[in-house]
Amino acid sequence: MPEIITNQYINRELSWLQFNARVLQEAADDTVPLLERLRFIGIFSNNLDEFFKVRYATIKRIDLAGKDGKNVLKGTTASDLLEKITRIVIKQQAESLKTIDIIKSKLERHNIFIINEDEVAPDQDAFIRKYFINKVSPALVTYILNDLEKFPHLKDSVAYLAVKLVLKEKIPKEGRISKILQHTTKEKIYALIEIPKNTDRFVVLPEKDGKQFIIILDDLIRYCMRINFSIFDYVSASAHMIKITRDAQLDFDNDLSKSFIQKISSSVKSRRDGEPVRFVYDKTIHKDTLNYLMEKMGVDNTDSIIPGGRYHNRRDYTDFPDLGNEALIYQPIQPLEIPGLSLQGSLLDKIAKKDFLQYTPYHTFSYTVKFLRESAIDPRVKSIKITIYRLASISHIASSLINAAKNGKNVTVQIELQARFDEAANIRYAEQMQREGINLIFGVTGLKVHCKACVIEREEKGKLKRYGFISTGNFNESTAKIYTDYTLFTTNEAILKETNRVFKFFEINYKVNRYKHLLVSPHYTRSSLVKLIDKEIKNSIEGKPAGIKLKLNSLSDYDMINKLYEASRAGVKIDLIIRGICCLIPGIPEMSENIRAISVVDKFLEHPRLYIFQNGNDPKVYISSADWMTRNLDRRVEISCPIYDEDIKVELMETFDICWNDNVKARKLSEDQDNTYIRNNLEKVRSQIATYDYYLQKLGN
Repeated sequence: MPEIITNQYINRELSWLQFNARVLQEAADDTVPLLERLRFIGIFSNNLDEFFKVRYATIKRIDLAGKDGKNVLKGTTASDLLEKITRIVIKQQAESLKTIDIIKSKLERHNIFIINEDEVAPDQDAFIRKYFINKVSPALVTYILNDLEKFPHLKDSVAYLAVKLVLKEKIPKEGRISKILQHTTKEKIYALIEIPKNTDRFVVLPEKDGKQFIIILDDLIRYCMRINFSIFDYVSASAHMIKITRDAQLDFDNDLSKSFIQKISSSVKSRRDGEPVRFVYDKTIHKDTLNYLMEKMGVDNTDSIIPGGRYHNRRDYTDFPDLGNEALIYQPIQPLEIPGLSLQGSLLDKIAKKDFLQYTPYHTFSYTVKFLRESAIDPRVKSIKITIYRLASISHIASSLINAAKNGKNVTVQIELQARFDEAANIRYAEQMQREGINLIFGVTGLKVHCKACVIEREEKGKLKRYGFISTGNFNESTAKIYTDYTLFTTNEAILKETNRVFKFFEINYKVNRYKHLLVSPHYTRSSLVKLIDKEIKNSIEGKPAGIKLKLNSLSDYDMINKLYEASRAGVKIDLIIRGICCLIPGIPEMSENIRAISVVDKFLEHPRLYIFQNGNDPKVYISSADWMTRNLDRRVEISCPIYDEDIKVELMETFDICWNDNVKARKLSEDQDNTYIRNNLEKVRSQIATYDYYLQKLGN
């Protein structure tokens, strides 16, 4: 059980680790299809990699700077927190390995066998050797460490096989091998094999007697060790996996001759040289091999050294082949149309009459693409302004904007080049857009632009009319299939006029605009939210209906948590659906006894931000790009958009309630942080399925 740092808050990092534990719970859940369980292992592993690159690295920098970090970390020192994180991660890694073994044994009941190099049958030998020679060997990078004066630079999050060859006693007196052995002890050769990233990690072998066989690439390489090291005459070979995770912070140079794109690009490239923050190794590795590697790499016990399993980069399990067995995967849902908003005919003409809400992946993301494609070819559309945070690798959004520019539209794109781990893709698209004459804006100094908004201007009856959309998620076709997010399509002039002011702020950012409708970070979101909470407190004290419902990815800003505590003490009922980090402790007498909190982890990633304030009996409802984290409130440009359409307002409140009533995939968030599933005697509600049924019924009506 994670330790509580104070009696008021749960430490942010420890709370995040418990979110990842919920992901691991999905991998262990017998009701989840087997191959989906493997993919949750992949998500768990990828999450952990990013955690070490970013959060762990930040804490380590505090520690290395000689600061205890108590003010930032709320009651614990950086060194103590690093130790706690390492302890929890070691335990979670062990649980993940046990889960994989269980899944593998269950797959065998379905005649799917994941074999290692010792389980290769004679009739599989020729296929594996041919596969290695033709597809793997050309991509393989092998370092003979004894022959190198300097230890090779290990790439971030790339898996390596640490190899030890024990040579025969009879050693050639001349030649390259003899020279290598001058640097060895006891006739051993140490080597590293870099596992190629552009080769399938899971190799499907020929089917036999109705049985399907898969060998992991690492084991295929182990099996073909004699081929790879054919120049050496050795009596034994061992190969164990290791991996380095590096600090992912971007460092910028001050060369004034470089463009912003060039600086970001250079910084992304230099990330590969970041300081190591984690060294993971196969716990069965020979002690002499581990000592040799740690000495050569300069790794010592002050670093985060994690003993792990036989395989690293388990994030690759997200791409585990489905083998054509539909019973072992989630069946894809058919995204629905929005009632009254046909994809045939003009979308803009329909939106001109009323607002519409798109809730992906229950609704098709095609509406967002259609909106931009139609705008790109409509002669009456004069300008398009849009914010871009993360684009798909093949983006119809980007191609629509380029098409609009080619048709003479005035296109302005605010593209965030510092969207972590997507910088390279965004740079590539930015350069392409720049070549096509699109006006690019690269954010505001000191602020990351995280809002999701688009405004177009269309000439109608001699005047310009605004159309637009505001979303809680990225304009990304790939993530829209697995992230749940709201998007409002509107012609509401009050909303779009203020959205246009946000774009003006990007260009003239010394001027702070005023807003009556939108809540805009970094200037007004925090203060506006405080006023909304204060109104609920006042209503509660006066005996009027009062309540707050929030759906967020993360809740970690201590001032906002304190405000919710204040509201709870005043009798305001508060319901929280928090997917990830929750530093607030619900249900504590005289502090948070009127606060309840749950987390839902299921097939789709719960991603929308939704704020509902009861406001007497006239609810105020907002969709937002902003979590209640300090960075979103104070250091990013964010938009929270009010919902004025009464039908959509009811729809949002009803979908919140569906999620709140989940008693299948919801976990209770509490002081214990034990991720207990919510179970009751009510009818089973799995909210993601229930939400799809909700929209299916709406379509039927």
